[in-house]
Amino acid sequence: MYQEEYSRWLRYELEDKDLKPELVSIQGDEEAVRDRFAVSLKFGTAGLRGVIGAGTNRMNIYVVRQATQGLANWVKTQGGTQTVAISYDSRIKSDVFAKAAAEVLAANGVKVRIYDQLMPVPALSFATRYYQCNAGIMVTASHNPAKYNGYKAYGPDGCQMTDEAADVVYAEIQKTDVLTGAKTMPFEQAMEQGLIVYVGKDCCEALYQAIESRSVRPGLCKTAGLKLVYSPLNGSGLVPVTRVLSDIGVTDVTIVPEQKEPDGNFPTCPYPNPEIYEALRLGLELAEKNGADLMLATDPDADRVGIAVRCKDGSYQLLTGNEVGVLLLDYICTARKENGTMPENPVCAKSIVSTPLADVVAAAHGVECRNVLTGFKWIGDQIAQLEEKGEQERFIFGFEESYGYLAGSYVRDKDAVVASMLICEMAAYYRSQGSSIKEELDRIYTTYGRYLNTVDSFEFPGLSGMDKMAQIMNGLRQEPPAAFGEYKVLKIADYKTQTITDLQTGETVPTGLPAANVLIYSLEGGNTVVVRPSGTEPKIKTYFTTKGEDLAQAQAEKEKLAQALKPVLEA
Repeated sequence: MYQEEYSRWLRYELEDKDLKPELVSIQGDEEAVRDRFAVSLKFGTAGLRGVIGAGTNRMNIYVVRQATQGLANWVKTQGGTQTVAISYDSRIKSDVFAKAAAEVLAANGVKVRIYDQLMPVPALSFATRYYQCNAGIMVTASHNPAKYNGYKAYGPDGCQMTDEAADVVYAEIQKTDVLTGAKTMPFEQAMEQGLIVYVGKDCCEALYQAIESRSVRPGLCKTAGLKLVYSPLNGSGLVPVTRVLSDIGVTDVTIVPEQKEPDGNFPTCPYPNPEIYEALRLGLELAEKNGADLMLATDPDADRVGIAVRCKDGSYQLLTGNEVGVLLLDYICTARKENGTMPENPVCAKSIVSTPLADVVAAAHGVECRNVLTGFKWIGDQIAQLEEKGEQERFIFGFEESYGYLAGSYVRDKDAVVASMLICEMAAYYRSQGSSIKEELDRIYTTYGRYLNTVDSFEFPGLSGMDKMAQIMNGLRQEPPAAFGEYKVLKIADYKTQTITDLQTGETVPTGLPAANVLIYSLEGGNTVVVRPSGTEPKIKTYFTTKGEDLAQAQAEKEKLAQALKPVLEA
């Protein structure tokens, strides 16, 4: 069957001239053909993501058109403005895929608002809401290696698409022939007919104003003398991040030259991911040379930001997403209480795999901390629930351990632009007080205990990878571990069955959250282990929360737990 599909592609007059040579080069290579054509990229709530290339299991204009035809069919049933917003980042062919999507929507009579330059995820979420669109499309593969691209789909609220809508779109995609099934019309013709219109300057300015309104100590940065090194990691963050920082008074900004310009090949790092040292290495070297207070790096679609802070001895320490999340939560709460801008019954939100230290800090500030499933759309859902009651201002902050943060309700996805602004403001404030981010983090640990949160990943590549991951998760459910090494399991939260079971009493209670393929083990001594397959990559992720009198003790606890879990994941 897949050989027939391969032959059809080989015979077809393909517009993308990169595809035919690839198809010719794999003639007679059964495994290469199978890898590209045995399955199709699956459209889900995260949209599409895959390696760029030829075939149904690759990212190319035909797969993008097919997905967009499915989306257009759904939009046409939705009433409303019959409009879709589109943005794209610096990845290879992102602009081509964005244009291809716009052409399909226009051919279906659906209006398009598309950015005339690469812009990040928060800009897409904002435009979707600003123009009251039925949907949004962000062409990106976030922080994946350069050979990947993707297509994130958003609902009318600016949140990533719901399961229900994604299921309808996927059903429509399956009815659409990948090569011939999508309607399309030339981009210029669609512009002439007013079906495709560029996002206006008014929308861009409104976004910047919305971000800057989330400052909790306005004007502080103008006099603080903060020295910053920033890297957009060859992505879409350069324009919006530098614009907002300039507006609030952070002017001593050195951009990492090798990572300044958009470049989908990401020549300086294997993964343009601000979580990993290699991506930040050039920025750290520049920070040390310049004596910067702070080094920031945003990922290609600028929805996540990583930071390194200067220590007293002049060295730099990379902070985890959990640490930055807790620091920002503490900073925002303290400032808003001092300024009298804290709303009544304030709410913060975080994912279930993020540090429980945030729950403790939130409680100390009198803030309700809501724990939601992994995926920022669930934090967006909490904002939507507040908005329905006219109480969106109660939401002060949300974060995920994977370096995603949001303050405010103007968008419904993580925003590295507002996070960069608040991190700089926080650094400037502590500097003005004779302190630093590093010293304030130490204060938090001294006050609340030395929490350590770490994530390990196990990769399962190839077509058999997903089956192997499913087997491991099924095995953990069929034979639940009673202990990890010397640590007895007290409770198991299975978010797939939506139950929390107390192993001591046998009592079971509901999680109160939608179903998800996540297992959380609460252990003796207060440690926790979380196991979940990644939603976007062929990986199983394990999250460890340990607590000790100091970092060394917390790390030793983590190593024991990781060693106990390793055989299960490598079996």
